[in-house]
Amino acid sequence: MSTLHTDEVDIDDSTLRQLVDDQFPQWRGLSLRPAGHGTDNRMVRLGDELVLRLPRTPGTAEDVAKESWWLPRLSPHLPLEVPTPMGTGAPGAGYPFPWSVYRWIEGEPVDPERLRDPELFGVDLARFVRALHRIDLMGATREGTLSHYRGGRLSDLDASVRTDLEACRWLPGLDLDLTRLEAIWEDAVDQSLPAQPHTWMHSDLKPSNLVVRDGRLVGVIDFGGLSVGDPAGEHAAIWDLPAAARRSYAEELAIPRGTRVLARAWALAISLSGVPYYWETWPPFVQECLRRLRLILADPDDL
Repeated sequence: MSTLHTDEVDIDDSTLRQLVDDQFPQWRGLSLRPAGHGTDNRMVRLGDELVLRLPRTPGTAEDVAKESWWLPRLSPHLPLEVPTPMGTGAPGAGYPFPWSVYRWIEGEPVDPERLRDPELFGVDLARFVRALHRIDLMGATREGTLSHYRGGRLSDLDASVRTDLEACRWLPGLDLDLTRLEAIWEDAVDQSLPAQPHTWMHSDLKPSNLVVRDGRLVGVIDFGGLSVGDPAGEHAAIWDLPAAARRSYAEELAIPRGTRVLARAWALAISLSGVPYYWETWPPFVQECLRRLRLILADPDDL
């Protein structure tokens, strides 16, 4: 498993085995095998029905308790499968963070370039987002682990976006119209739209967190970014999708043009930050970010 962050903690197969066997003896002996990884967590299949989710860094370790508490309260209101917590592990065997055990959701991550029915996919994703955003906050507020940056103000990212743009100018062989991206960013930041009422937000509805079976969207995973905030940033996810899916998503939710401009800028900022940060450590993730940026450049008015 590759290392992505300077404060990342490594974990080997023997540590995984010991964590499971010591803390969950009922699952002792079940097979362990890689199940992919993201920027914040490693995933390991435990037998056929379970998956371990292990934070990479101290910052993301704080999300374990949040997911364990809120997912059972949100899931009854959602139209798609979401992770079911089956247990929370404690630090041990040299691994310093809490960790999670979830029920495995059968299916495959979305491949945006091979959607069987892009328009239907956009509608299905929009209906999930609508359901999530309509759930009562149950007293939750935008603080602590529920204050993910994507639920904040776009303008708060202005300095970091400009830093990322400058960093990208020095990357060898990067074929990207950074001047045009800067202009798109500035147009969005200059908008003076009022903040929207706070809602629940998943905050990271990228393809690897969307599960399909037989061509249909059936599940959403990775609620580490679960937060309360202005929902405009949630819609950044459509810039991973083909134009037909983007349009059907926006039409299903009746998203105003101004909000779509903000969502596009959120997608730009998120993607741009990943290019220099992961340039050497995770090239496939860089390509994912570049694909998103090129979709924005290819048709910036297609919102």
